Amino acid sequence: MIVGAGPRGTGLIERLAANAGELYGGVGFDIHLVDPHAPGAGRIWRSDQSSLLWMNSQAEDITMFTDETVRMEGPVREGPTLHEWAGLDGRVFSDRRTQGEYLRWVHESAVADLPEGVTVHHHPLRALRVSGPREGRQQVWLEGRPRPLLADLVVLALGHLDAELKDEQRELAEYARAHGLVHLPPDFTADSDLSSLALGEPVLVRGFGLAFVDLMVLLTEGRGGRYEGDAADTDGEVTYHPSGREPVLYVGSRRGVPYHSKIGYELEGERPPLPRFFGPAEVDELLHRVGGFDFRRDVWPLVEKELGFAHYHRLFTAHPERTAMAWADFEEKYAAMDAGERAVLVASAVPDAADRLDLAALDRPLEGVRYGSYEEFQDGLRGYVAADLSRRHDRSFSADLGIFFGLLSVYGQLIRLGDVGSWWHGFFSYLASGPPGPRLRQMLALSRAGVLHFVGADMGVTAEGGVFRASSATVPGESVEARALVEARLPEPTLARVRDGMLRELYEDGGVVETAEGLVAVDAADGRVLDRSGRPHPRRFALGPYTNSRTPGAFTRPRTGGPAFRQNDATARAVLAFLCDLGCRAAA
Repeated sequence: MIVGAGPRGTGLIERLAANAGELYGGVGFDIHLVDPHAPGAGRIWRSDQSSLLWMNSQAEDITMFTDETVRMEGPVREGPTLHEWAGLDGRVFSDRRTQGEYLRWVHESAVADLPEGVTVHHHPLRALRVSGPREGRQQVWLEGRPRPLLADLVVLALGHLDAELKDEQRELAEYARAHGLVHLPPDFTADSDLSSLALGEPVLVRGFGLAFVDLMVLLTEGRGGRYEGDAADTDGEVTYHPSGREPVLYVGSRRGVPYHSKIGYELEGERPPLPRFFGPAEVDELLHRVGGFDFRRDVWPLVEKELGFAHYHRLFTAHPERTAMAWADFEEKYAAMDAGERAVLVASAVPDAADRLDLAALDRPLEGVRYGSYEEFQDGLRGYVAADLSRRHDRSFSADLGIFFGLLSVYGQLIRLGDVGSWWHGFFSYLASGPPGPRLRQMLALSRAGVLHFVGADMGVTAEGGVFRASSATVPGESVEARALVEARLPEPTLARVRDGMLRELYEDGGVVETAEGLVAVDAADGRVLDRSGRPHPRRFALGPYTNSRTPGAFTRPRTGGPAFRQNDATARAVLAFLCDLGCRAAA
């Protein structure tokens, strides 16, 4: 049984079909697929959402199919990317409805590829409870059914989960109820009821990532506003014409800036040869350390060196005129040096500071920066966003693309370490998974039109005097008042606060255990759920962002090794091997 029919459940079925010929020689089996939403798209990519909402990756960078770069035991089954399937320009950011149709087709194709005798049954219901002994069939109780479904194996492919509010958020929500204010909790923006955000009224928004971009779109274009000029034109300027139905947004976050724009050009020339300083050997050493490892002390120095190598490899090989040393000499010295020595090396070999990699400054660009007024800060942040857009679409700064490939490589290695904390995932998303460039140009147009205002870094929110009040150290002594507050971020998938009743009950009964960050602990080898003693459950698996084997991004970029593909393949092979062994024992 697979609980969850979205992209992860669909990917698992594709891998079951690909591996069945080798690993399963039985007469057949049934796959019960449980999800109240349509198979393939699931909840997040369903077709009944606004056509204004885009994918966050270009159509050519989205695939559901493996290639030879995926390190897995199962066979490669190639298939079309989104742009090939839909007949789109590969550089287009497709709407999510089209992605949902692609996912539905992938699901139908995977089901059709299953061997004879294997049947898929979709149950458009919620799974409420899983029970059963370690060595016996599992019982899965479904909403509205008096008796459970029996399953030899259960795979939880639940995707992103809703969560209870944190203490501070709950206090703000209670204050809002008591004073007639509006507080919208963390949610998937397409699911949020935005009708309570009144036209012309100020709205505080906490969160400057992709959830905010969706919110921005739905409250502007979604309410009849329109843009003049082509947001995809890197040289032109976009003007926003309000409809008069928009609220006025005041946005801030921990960093106080939006995620970096997607890079707007293709790689030309050599890709950095990765991994170099953080690969399987380094991960093996960390995993075998007596007493474990600390991310900041033991892992981050390796990651920092790896990202620097990716950056400077691209700079020295693609733009040697901006360096003062041969790459071979730089690489030899870089490899042997510690962080302090590398900084001295870089200063001597890379004359322009704009070509040097400073990860701390990238992470917190407003750290220590102060403005005298909100008006001054608006100009300053618009300049920051415009400069980011310019750089991310300028091939002369293709060292940034080197960092992108470095981030992908690092994430693929970190998965083996399990739960390394939430900071890394946020840092990766901020640098490598930001919005399309046109969205940031629209953001600038909204700022110029007075529909969007920037609050600053480390935005704090208090509730007093019958209103919400936001402030930031970026603009000392200033604050903004509003009667509405939106938490523009996804719910954090911690077991202690998860709303999913089935997962909550498994957690409370010890059927799943949480990591330090509150994620479901699974065996990195095949996704089997771990119990309190660290034993893998022989009949239960879990895949997805709520586990400590979460992977980067929602979808895989072709020819990048796809960690999610590797996980799906390992789980599918474990499932088929179990079923084959079960069938042999039954026959005996």
